[in-house]
Amino acid sequence: MANESEYHVGSMDISQHKKTYEGFLTFSKWSFAGIMLIMIFLAAFRTH
Repeated sequence: MANESEYHVGSMDISQHKKTYEGFLTFSKWSFAGIMLIMIFLAAFRTH
């Protein structure tokens, strides 16, 4: 195990974590928009 005194709080590179989170938010936003468009399309052309 590495010497615990070598660890410095806040020194970890989290750039990949931030990119992944931004990608997740972008995917979620576009998925939500797409689902809303499908629901609007279905509501506009529904038949009874």
